[in-house]
Amino acid sequence: MTGNRPLALVTGASSGIGADLARELARHGHDLVLSARRVEPMRALAEELKALGATSTVIAADLSKPGAAATLVQAIESRGLVLDVLINNAGLGAGGPFHDSDPLRVSEMLYVNVVALTELTRALLPGMVQRRRGRVMFVASTAGFQPGPSMAVYGASKAFVLSLGEAISYELRGTGVTLTTLCPGATHTEFAEVAKTGTSVLFDSPLASVMSSAEVARQGYRALAAGKRLHITGFINKVVAASGRFSPHAISLPVTSAILKPGK
Repeated sequence: MTGNRPLALVTGASSGIGADLARELARHGHDLVLSARRVEPMRALAEELKALGATSTVIAADLSKPGAAATLVQAIESRGLVLDVLINNAGLGAGGPFHDSDPLRVSEMLYVNVVALTELTRALLPGMVQRRRGRVMFVASTAGFQPGPSMAVYGASKAFVLSLGEAISYELRGTGVTLTTLCPGATHTEFAEVAKTGTSVLFDSPLASVMSSAEVARQGYRALAAGKRLHITGFINKVVAASGRFSPHAISLPVTSAILKPGK
């Protein structure tokens, strides 16, 4: 990535980790393609990034809809844009028992967290490999390291992202392209409010370790630039991830359920 400013696509760029990842990329010399459902916050972000020397292209996309990933790729290609970096950040969550979940919300989670991420990567990765340069990031979660009662679909979707990311990262060895899977824990964003998990122990407890989205993005960018396969943000989250991977489910399931269950 030398010469002209490299170009990065950030999905879910209207707020939270996505917006802060865009800021980090701009600070480090990238131009941006910003994509999310809400256009006005992205336009405001694009104006902000001008002060950092970044040119931004705003493309509205609702990745919860079938075919949205292909439409987004077409919109990028029709502008003659060639991507050096792909940040698959867009994600949806929902709390509560699976049998009480909204079927539409479940479908939207699967499309955003699993289908769109997979389709965007499959569409854009071959060009990077052919050019022998590029960086890809999957934003997963510490929720992907163990089953998550009260957030069953979200946790399962992030387990998919984690597994896919680590596998592709291994496949890409020697190609000049890297894939970094970023695993934040609880983070101060709109996520908790939208997913209705803000009253859970994960977010609402004196022992909760909730990180700012700016710090998550800072760590994420450093891991991306270094070509790391996996980065878990923060010491506590590393402990949680290790516990989820190696603890028997007889132990991890009730503990995770207690942490994720919405409070009263």
